[in-house]
Amino acid sequence: MTTYSLRARLLALWIMLLASCAATAYLLFGLYTQSTAVQVAEAEVAATRGCRNIIDRMSGQRGRAAPEQATALALAALPGVEGGIWTASSGSVFYAFPTYEGTGPKTDIPAAERSIIAEVNAEALRVEHAVTLRRPSRTQVLVLQGCPLRAYAGDATAWTMIRAHVNEGPAYSRLLAGYGFLATTVVGSALFLGRFLILFSRRIARLEAALAAPVVAREDLPLLLPTGERELDRLVDALNAAGGRSRAAHERAMAAERLAAVGRLAANLAHEVRNPIAAMRLKAENALVSGDPDRAATALRAVLGQIARVDALLRDLLNLTQPRSIARSPTPVAPLVEECARFHEDLAASKDVALETASAGLPPDDHPHLDRAQIVRALDNLILNGIQHCAPGGRVRVATRQIASEGAMWLAITVSDTGPGVPPELRDRIFEPFATARPEGTGLGLAIVREIARAHRGEARLVSQEGEGGAAFLLELPWRPS
Repeated sequence: MTTYSLRARLLALWIMLLASCAATAYLLFGLYTQSTAVQVAEAEVAATRGCRNIIDRMSGQRGRAAPEQATALALAALPGVEGGIWTASSGSVFYAFPTYEGTGPKTDIPAAERSIIAEVNAEALRVEHAVTLRRPSRTQVLVLQGCPLRAYAGDATAWTMIRAHVNEGPAYSRLLAGYGFLATTVVGSALFLGRFLILFSRRIARLEAALAAPVVAREDLPLLLPTGERELDRLVDALNAAGGRSRAAHERAMAAERLAAVGRLAANLAHEVRNPIAAMRLKAENALVSGDPDRAATALRAVLGQIARVDALLRDLLNLTQPRSIARSPTPVAPLVEECARFHEDLAASKDVALETASAGLPPDDHPHLDRAQIVRALDNLILNGIQHCAPGGRVRVATRQIASEGAMWLAITVSDTGPGVPPELRDRIFEPFATARPEGTGLGLAIVREIARAHRGEARLVSQEGEGGAAFLLELPWRPS
């Protein structure tokens, strides 16, 4: 099914309005033309009646009268009609315009129309019956009629003339008013729809930009500002409410995941704690039985070592299950990585493992917003994990770079090693607590790394190394969360 945008629909509406106005203008012009034709026809009727009246007066049908008086009486009841008697030999004999609205009686034939009056009278004598002529101009139509007048002389004619003012009067005023209204309607609708389309498009563009902008977490919805358009603001409110529900659901899901992890780890934790307790009990019992002070001191040192192990285990577990509060600040990444690498240099050297860092390509004046202490802890866990899995002569490499993903900038930290890699059976749960390939490991280090990444609204994952063995862990963190 074909769908059309609101802009296209409004444009189609404006085109239909324009077509309707054009049709109305055409109809108005048609009505005006008909009205003009009616005026001209009425003028012809008046001219014909005036010419007939002059003939009647002069032929004695209504009583014989003087030519001057007969002409005036014949035209007295016809407003706007002027005329007289014309002969081929003498030209104008008598002229009358009894309805003239000037300051005084008009007694002279119009000089501008004299030639056309002579023309219509000559034509009437030639064809021996009434002749009507029309002479249109920009503002009026001049209607003349000539009639043979045998009662006066053999070469005489009666003539009448009237002007039909086609561009004046009610019809012309109505036409201009109609055209003015249509023009106002078209221009007004064009301006209104154009302004509406521009403002509406800008508001939609702002919403699109806000929705496309990078947010704190990729699954979050940004907080949208009101647009000023009532319908769009209802949508904005609904999206903001949905974003709030999504964030709350995300937080609940993370909390539930942490609690579920605690539930899954209860048995493993009991095992991890019971082993040191059993060792401490055995050492204490042997020290008590032997009665040797040196052996008791050795047993106490062993007990303290196991207590430290249990304390570290419980501390890591608490850090894993408790929500993390992140204090972000612009953090130079290259010095931070170098510091973490220097802290582990002695351990790496003791195991004959090379420790390398690479931070080329990071912007010198733009730093990501991170919780420095938390990132240091995550890097310590990743570097230590790599050193512990490397054989002598191996290498651990920490590489940092800036990447663009989903319209936002991200910090990518990759910690790779040349060890045996992650066993296939552990790949899907490598970040779960107590998932480890080392018998002496607790399996909490990578779980803590993932929690730190998620607290930053980022992610930690295992990535493959093209053409290389070992393992590589990628820490992706938003460069500058909105």
